[in-house]
Amino acid sequence: MGIINYNKILSTESLECEGSFQINLSLVAGPDITEDPADIVLVLDRSGDMVGDFLTNVKNGANELIDIIAEATDGTVSGEIGDGNRMAVVSFAATATTDTQLITDVSELKSAVNNMTANGNTNITAALTAAGQLLQSSSNNKVIVLFTNGLSNTGANARTIAAQLKASGITIFVIGLNGRDGIDVSLIEDVASSPSASFAYITPDGTQIADIFGTLTENIARDGATNITITDTVSPCFRITSTSMPTQGQASLIDNNTVQWTIEDLGNDAIEGVELTFTVEHLGTCAGTVEPNQSTVYTDTEGSVVDFPSPTLSVDCPEVIAEGCPEPIPLSVSGCEDVVTLDAGNLVIDTAGTIASLDVTLQNVCPGKRVALAAILTETDAEGIEYNRGMKTMVIPAHTREFCTDVTVRCIKFVLPASLSVAEDDAPCAVRNFNARFIANYIDSGFACCPDQG
Repeated sequence: MGIINYNKILSTESLECEGSFQINLSLVAGPDITEDPADIVLVLDRSGDMVGDFLTNVKNGANELIDIIAEATDGTVSGEIGDGNRMAVVSFAATATTDTQLITDVSELKSAVNNMTANGNTNITAALTAAGQLLQSSSNNKVIVLFTNGLSNTGANARTIAAQLKASGITIFVIGLNGRDGIDVSLIEDVASSPSASFAYITPDGTQIADIFGTLTENIARDGATNITITDTVSPCFRITSTSMPTQGQASLIDNNTVQWTIEDLGNDAIEGVELTFTVEHLGTCAGTVEPNQSTVYTDTEGSVVDFPSPTLSVDCPEVIAEGCPEPIPLSVSGCEDVVTLDAGNLVIDTAGTIASLDVTLQNVCPGKRVALAAILTETDAEGIEYNRGMKTMVIPAHTREFCTDVTVRCIKFVLPASLSVAEDDAPCAVRNFNARFIANYIDSGFACCPDQG
């Protein structure tokens, strides 16, 4: 089977500026079915929601899967599945029907698929139970390919029977189509084998169904993969902060943007799924809809073709508003003039705004000590996010009183143009919220030169 499936998913669809998230890489491989045969049960949803093009797309996808397996195992288009491999068809709605036993006749398999009609509720538990009964006495690799549309709305909890089947050595692939009444994503992922990122597929578009069936079998005739190397590089506006231990193989950070994952062999004796998760941090240099990954390169000894997807996320960074620079007014001063008068002309006020004047008292300032004072002002929006509105630094002169005393600094002024307001209400004179912070330190150490000894 070679590389059966691969995937890359992000832990979130949206991110705050400079936030962190996880990237998950997953891979599934299986042995060559010409040498290590498999029994594959197609379990197909024919409930009422499947009426029309949905059911047509499922039939096309299932027939393509049958053709690929037949050609891979027999080498010719003879109408038979070869090399000890077999397939069966189970269809289901409110109840399940075993449409064929495990057989090799391509025509009979396709006839069972094409004769399906849509009607009734959806009972995934009944469908999995019927498939498990077919595979109960099989000595081959045992595989279920389950397709379902919508929600499992009748029968017992499908998670229970799925857990039993997986514990008995059956591999379960699930293709979920988001139908008219929605889909239970959690159920789909729990029913599928682990990691669910590689064994579960969910599509909102019925036209993609045939492509997904094809993806499952595109490398069906290859051997299990050996000497695998996956090199994943994130784009420059992100950096990798950590990587977890992969479920198989070794992972290491090459640099802040690149992780490399190596696996000695995968899927040579049975179908195996592996995954690696690493944490990525946004650096604040890009925003909007962003592809976190710059590239993912896959190699193995068998030359398998693996093209990982490149999912996107939405990065929300606050808009940076730059104030325009006022036009300069030239001023010349002669070295001998004590007073210079300048007519600066007219100043047009083209935006509203206000001036914030802050007072602060420095407590217990000791005599003879100068103080370095910084005043920092930020504006907060409705979600508590802060935006810089300026910082003023100044030196407070030393006082000469006998004892330490409080010193009040008045009128630390900040200009606050209305164009920078982040208030929810954009009406004139809307309430704006600010935070003021102060930093104060002595800058006189009391150091003095040694007296002249003469």
